[in-house]
Amino acid sequence: MDLSAVLPLTTERLRLRLFSPGDADDAYDYQRLEEVARYLYRPPRTRERCEEVIAEIAKATAWAKDGDTLTLAVCGHGEPGAGEPAVVGEVRLTLADARARQAEIGWLLNPRFQGRGYASEAAHALAALAFDTLGVHRVYARLDVQNTASVRVCERLGMRREAHLVENDLDGERWGSEYVYAALAADLRR
Repeated sequence: MDLSAVLPLTTERLRLRLFSPGDADDAYDYQRLEEVARYLYRPPRTRERCEEVIAEIAKATAWAKDGDTLTLAVCGHGEPGAGEPAVVGEVRLTLADARARQAEIGWLLNPRFQGRGYASEAAHALAALAFDTLGVHRVYARLDVQNTASVRVCERLGMRREAHLVENDLDGERWGSEYVYAALAADLRR
């Protein structure tokens, strides 16, 4: 399935669309931050790396085989104003197992826009797309146990904690532990 036919997604306050090359500055605004990168188990991104990644993900609209990934820019409705960027974050859905219809969901917000419910709203829209349009049976999220904001997003969505993986990843010198949250279509809070 070509996902570009079902995009953009709109919610009460947000528009979720494919990234475009002009989004590099907005993405760099949060991708460069250590506080954002720490939960992604990678270093902060440079402006050049943001451009490269956006060039890759802007074209990725296939949804058929393991590893296919849809990454959407999270934008407020209307024109940015008062110095606010067009892109305030991103959401991602990866087809982890096509045969079993399992998908991994994730979200990332510019810290300047956290605490407004945008992550929950965007993740809910993406999960609804996964279940209602893409035929996904189960979505799951893997997150660092210290990422309490993402824990709250999972719980707001109606996802259940299925696992606590203790010191399962090494991030530089720090052992990280992860939670795995998951939901079936019937679990999603609508």
